[in-house]
Amino acid sequence: MTSFLLVIGDREALGWILTESRTAFPAARRAEVANLAPGDEVFLYTTRGAFKNPTRDRGRVIGAARVAGAVSDLDPPIRFGAREFPWGCDLEIGPVAPFGHGVEIAPLVGRLEAFSSLGTSWSIRLRRPLVPLSPADAATIREELDRVPLASTTERLAPYTRWYDTRG
Repeated sequence: MTSFLLVIGDREALGWILTESRTAFPAARRAEVANLAPGDEVFLYTTRGAFKNPTRDRGRVIGAARVAGAVSDLDPPIRFGAREFPWGCDLEIGPVAPFGHGVEIAPLVGRLEAFSSLGTSWSIRLRRPLVPLSPADAATIREELDRVPLASTTERLAPYTRWYDTRG
């Protein structure tokens, strides 16, 4: 099993992920996306700008999921704003933190190998859809996430999914 941060920079996309139990990726071919396999662990990371207020919001891991199927073509591709996402896979989404809560990444950067070589420019690593994590990094994030009150109830998901128009 490999672990990743799934970087989510848009609230509508997050709503789709949580509603549909899937994730999608842009057309640019990236090795980590191509190598994503069923059983891999992804931590749902919402960026500071995901909720349109980066001065208020923090980049947080709000929950975890397991990859439930291979990455394949989405026909038709999903669109969020002007961006198209033609690749995707199914997820088994676990409980999520209450809106506005979760594990902030910034305070953990000094403890995470994924960011160790980047110094103060660590956030540049979050400009990709998946950030590979070492087993030690995944354990650190899991340990921190275990301290957050998580739940899978509809009421807990509603604040995250309200921006997603089910297009139905």
